Amino acid sequence: MSSIGTGYDLSVTTFSPDGRVFQIEYAAKAVDNSGTVVGIKCKDGIVLGVEKLITSKMMLEGCNRRIHSVHRHSGVAVAGLAADGRQIVARAKSEATSYSNIYGEPIPVKELADRIASYVHLCTLYWWLRPFGCGIILGGYDRDGPQLYIVEPSGVSYRYYGAAIGKGRQAAKTEIEKLKLSEMTCREGIIEVAKIIYSVHDEAKDKAFELELSWICEESNREHQKVPADLLEQAKSAAEAAQEDMDAD
Repeated sequence: MSSIGTGYDLSVTTFSPDGRVFQIEYAAKAVDNSGTVVGIKCKDGIVLGVEKLITSKMMLEGCNRRIHSVHRHSGVAVAGLAADGRQIVARAKSEATSYSNIYGEPIPVKELADRIASYVHLCTLYWWLRPFGCGIILGGYDRDGPQLYIVEPSGVSYRYYGAAIGKGRQAAKTEIEKLKLSEMTCREGIIEVAKIIYSVHDEAKDKAFELELSWICEESNREHQKVPADLLEQAKSAAEAAQEDMDAD
């Protein structure tokens, strides 16, 4: 009984006999069923990329964004339920504004990650709440340089050089591990992230997708911004060409 969750998945405050909290595992499954999200830390900044699956051909391009700015120097990419992600983004913006008003400087990325993780964990402590069905990759630039974090639905956060969440995370992690991130600029990183997202997308099984890219680097004045349209098209072209070469082989 305990291995399948029967009777132990009715509340987020209920542990199964083997110490599992099934509602958190269900929330993690919502993340695993989402489009792939990739984040890498380059030598001069952070690049975030999202495979935003398009549920309808009638949907207007650019709507229902998966990448959000939290404050001037930080941004998050969301995998899982987009509506849940917006609530986390709203809380992150509130925390960033509060810190800035109290201390008179932008919130450090580690502090922001800890506060977001604490908020997400809060929803695993009370029976009348449910866990957030999303995971986020947080990227930012502060006095300690560029930093990259993942916050999971359970409320734990980890710092990474390169990370991926979503349905193609395993294949994406394998490709990220091949990169020499410490020698790569964000301009080069944009192309690599696009290649990774295109390579993990299964055209036979998955719906069409829209590529979202953002960066925080010296070129963007250490501010979180969408990748300029010309660079985005260049990355798409390079990724499509690499995918065609792979298919030909």
